[in-house]
Amino acid sequence: MAQQGKIEAVSGTLTQRLGDNLRKAIAAGQFPPGSKLPSEAQLSEAHGVSRTVVREAIAALRADRLVEARQGAGVFVLQPVEAPPPPLRLGTIDPARVSSMIELLELRTAVEVEAAGLAALRRSPAQEEVIHERHFAVMACLEAGQSTTEADFALHLAIAEATNNPRFREFLAMIGRNVIPRAALRDEDREDDQTAYLRLIDAEHSEIVDAISAGDEERAREAMRRHLRGSQSRYRALLREQRQPVR
Repeated sequence: MAQQGKIEAVSGTLTQRLGDNLRKAIAAGQFPPGSKLPSEAQLSEAHGVSRTVVREAIAALRADRLVEARQGAGVFVLQPVEAPPPPLRLGTIDPARVSSMIELLELRTAVEVEAAGLAALRRSPAQEEVIHERHFAVMACLEAGQSTTEADFALHLAIAEATNNPRFREFLAMIGRNVIPRAALRDEDREDDQTAYLRLIDAEHSEIVDAISAGDEERAREAMRRHLRGSQSRYRALLREQRQPVR
């Protein structure tokens, strides 16, 4: 398992490096809007990486709306979009406070349960593919012992994207990565507990992704509701643990 994690970590590094190189090339005008990227085989040979790495890097560019795949034609560079809005300021939200994380989770539940149901109904094959890729990336980080926060956030964004209602994605993007409020649950003295917690989160993600892939609207909603309410329960348990007895 350790060797597998090492391989996946290297793969993740290569994917990020290739993605960064392609982003820089697009920003520099090497691939202007409307132009076609080199083929998967050409990118693989030019950068000395596997086709799997190329596919994952292209998927990341697609998720960021830098390119789009056209069936039978290739991958094309999109017109640049406006800069995303700054993170939403939600009053006195403090990521270091467990109570603030519970408040965010309740807000997410109100939005993301519906997003999961709509994604099950409306996702395109390409969007479904991205959701699976993002889920795989979370699992790869978990197996490699790396932080899953960024990959987790990308998975939730992919689900919001698959609603084909841009407001869902905009909402999560405005809140920012605080929608994955995991830091408060980390305890270096309880590494085994943290690993078990992350594997539980991964299992909950699997239920959501499977339901969306199956086009099961109600099961997708219920899986997302169970996931987010479970997180609320875990944070409330942590809140109780932090209370000091009155003397």
